[in-house]
Amino acid sequence: MRLFGQTPTPSAKMGLSIIFIFLSLAIFAPWLAPYGESETLAGTWDPPSAQHWLGTDNIGRDIFSRLIYGARMTVAVALATTLLSFVFGTVTGFLAAVGGKWIDLTLSRIVDVMLSIPLLIFALIILSVFGSSIPVLILTIAILDATRVFRLARAVAMNISVTEFVEVARLRGEGLWWIIRREVLPNAAPPMIAEFGLRFCFNFLFVAGLSFLGLGIQPPLADWGGMVRDNAQAISFGLMAPMWPALAIALMTIGINLVVDWVLSINSRPSGASAEL
Repeated sequence: MRLFGQTPTPSAKMGLSIIFIFLSLAIFAPWLAPYGESETLAGTWDPPSAQHWLGTDNIGRDIFSRLIYGARMTVAVALATTLLSFVFGTVTGFLAAVGGKWIDLTLSRIVDVMLSIPLLIFALIILSVFGSSIPVLILTIAILDATRVFRLARAVAMNISVTEFVEVARLRGEGLWWIIRREVLPNAAPPMIAEFGLRFCFNFLFVAGLSFLGLGIQPPLADWGGMVRDNAQAISFGLMAPMWPALAIALMTIGINLVVDWVLSINSRPSGASAEL
């Protein structure tokens, strides 16, 4: 198995395996879950049994089934958020780097204003005003996260924009978007791919955190952060109900970080092969 032209390290293989398992659960949730996402089946916080492998939650729903459905919702929202934030952040960051002084100044000051407000407070205000529907949740987090992507994309593109091949493209009369698409983007791809993994990890945890606060994915939809909140009181009775979604969040985060560390190690290796004399 080879990715990016390199064989994954053992830790990267473990991370890829974890991600593959959770993605499979997310895609095939309706066929893998033994019960419905919101189906009440038994009593409150029943212990694990042959019918309910991980027990039941605060209103008698099967925890194992909700974990599977929660993978679909939590991962899908985090992935959609990260993709959207990268479109916004990368395009504006590259535009700021190669578009000239005034474009750079305008976009940078807008981002500085947004970054001056704590991320969680900004998100709580927007979600409290506009509600916590899935589209609003995705768009809110994507716009806020795009400011972080903008910073990296601008810094990377700044270094590329002063290289000789970009200057040659300008002298040839190539347009701004041609330079971004054909010169800047291919050379900025490796660090941006690594950053994508880090931002996905952050958004994944952020979505779970908002759901834990009651402003993320709303019932009856299952998500891991909301499952921890719903079953938090079970810890007082020595029950494992809130630990299963918390463990799923931790495992997914670890898996992503293992893969990102491997990608970063590839990008940090010196380029160029030694020639035989």
